[in-house]
Amino acid sequence: MDHPSPLLFDLTQRRVVSIWFPRLASDRALRLRPVEGPFALTLRVDNTERIFCLNALAEAQGLHRGMPFSEARAFCPQLQARPADPPADARFLEGLRRWSLRYCPWAGREEPDGLVLDITGSAHLAGGEAELLADMRARLERAGIGARIGLADTRGAAWALAHHGPGIAPPGDGLAALAALPVAALRLDEGSTIALQRLGLRSIGALATAARAPLARRFGPELLMRLDQALGRRAEAIAPLVQPPHFAVRLTLPEPIGLASDVMAALKRLLDALCAKLKAHEAGARHLCLTLRRVDQGSQVLELRLASAMRDPARILPLLERRIEGIDAGFGIDQLRLEAVQTEVLHLQQTGPDMAKTERLDHLITRIGLRIGLENIRRFQRLDSHIPEGSFRLVPVTASRPCGDWQMARPRPLRLFPPEPVTARGATPPARFRWRRMPLTTGRATGPERIAPEWWTENDDWRSGIRDYWRVETHQGWRLWMFHTPQRPGWFVQGEFL
Repeated sequence: MDHPSPLLFDLTQRRVVSIWFPRLASDRALRLRPVEGPFALTLRVDNTERIFCLNALAEAQGLHRGMPFSEARAFCPQLQARPADPPADARFLEGLRRWSLRYCPWAGREEPDGLVLDITGSAHLAGGEAELLADMRARLERAGIGARIGLADTRGAAWALAHHGPGIAPPGDGLAALAALPVAALRLDEGSTIALQRLGLRSIGALATAARAPLARRFGPELLMRLDQALGRRAEAIAPLVQPPHFAVRLTLPEPIGLASDVMAALKRLLDALCAKLKAHEAGARHLCLTLRRVDQGSQVLELRLASAMRDPARILPLLERRIEGIDAGFGIDQLRLEAVQTEVLHLQQTGPDMAKTERLDHLITRIGLRIGLENIRRFQRLDSHIPEGSFRLVPVTASRPCGDWQMARPRPLRLFPPEPVTARGATPPARFRWRRMPLTTGRATGPERIAPEWWTENDDWRSGIRDYWRVETHQGWRLWMFHTPQRPGWFVQGEFL
């Protein structure tokens, strides 16, 4: 009989760690500037300076959170204090969350001063659960951060042990580990905790054996929900961060469809629902993905990229209709899924002529992009530089917005190209010169316009120094933009006026 490998471990038994930092704010402040003796952070609440967080020495003097700072100084004259900084504390907690990812891939915040980790299948990498918790405590202690750690099968039980218990609950033995803890360990509000204590239900064990129906009638569903979450009767998610809204809708059909008109009718229902969700979150779609699942388990994916954020079904539906015409329905389509892969903030705005003009332009760009691809449509974007070739750049039309009319103090040619030398001499435009093997005769010249290089940029083409630009019109019909380099006498053509 084959024996299982010792490297295998049970992934079905969930194990959760809760880390509570009872003095997170003061520990952060003391890491930056250590002090000796009682220490507290203060925060102004209701026009009164109160203690926000304090160290162990200040607690030993009888001080506590929420206490007026004037009373705290009367009780403890040697108390040292600084203003609290809750945003900095939140950033510090996020840093601790990222640090905790060394132990497991899933870690979330328990606001305002705790972390929750799902270490299922990860403890063996540290030698076991006891060794993993010991390593956590040692590292936090070396960093000067006080922490209390709980380990159990559920998030609620781990939180209860971290705040009120000895620390570790054996797998599958949640009620036995929590029975002696007070009902406050169930993350209840203060009013519910006091009411339960008046009824004689002071521990979780007593609460678990009480009749559920009277408790639900008196305290509502939250009490039993917290109890069931702690005992593993109801699941509780562990998310590393608050997830953004997911803009996707799905429609499963009772019978397969294959006609383009039927697909468009189903798509219209999906699009109305998706745009309503986008409007509720003041967002607009820039990239839509439509997945059509066939009865043979195959699927087709159609993508639509928009030049600007949209959430108007009447404008988006005709654009998707062009893609629907070429689908292969096979033996029929039984499910449609529409997702806004890329979204942007789209606040409600007052309509007007300028907005209508912009919307028409975006609609035109989208229709052209359906044929040649939006990535192939670009626009000029103005840059803050007096260097001719550095005053603009080409960017994708979807990654920029029009910047209005370009105002130039001096005229610039519509066509620019790298400087091309011409056969000419002197500091003024020559009467005759050769350019691109063509003999040309100057008819009229306007200038000069002196442009100096930008010393803060590295442009090898401008290392030669200043340039004197002239607008030269020839008898042959060419209107050129030429420049002369005084430091190294020479003439070049860099642009052409059309």
